[in-house]
Amino acid sequence: MTTLYTADHEWLRIEGDVATIGVTDYAQSQLGDVVFVELPKVGRSLKKAEAAAVVESVKAASDVYAPISGEVTEANDALSAEPALINSDAAGKAWFFKLRIADKSELGGLMDEAAYQKHIA
Repeated sequence: MTTLYTADHEWLRIEGDVATIGVTDYAQSQLGDVVFVELPKVGRSLKKAEAAAVVESVKAASDVYAPISGEVTEANDALSAEPALINSDAAGKAWFFKLRIADKSELGGLMDEAAYQKHIA
């Protein structure tokens, strides 16, 4: 399993040809208390950089972008029921959706943990 990061503060956990996507702890700390999440529908095809989900907090509404192209295979319904999971476990239970990776070459433009930590410093 490999974890990669985007400049827009999404993380991806790569396992085989599936990527699990969520927002980083840094992103949730900037958002404040999360009150609503809109997730993509299973079966939806996403292009890299396309808005895939929406997060609303007491401060703002923000899009969550598809870091790579692929088809949504699963959405985390627990987030719809309990959006505050993002504040308590952004890097774990609060994943947003899973994508079947369409083009593994798109992973090349993403950051590893060390590069992401430099990005947010």
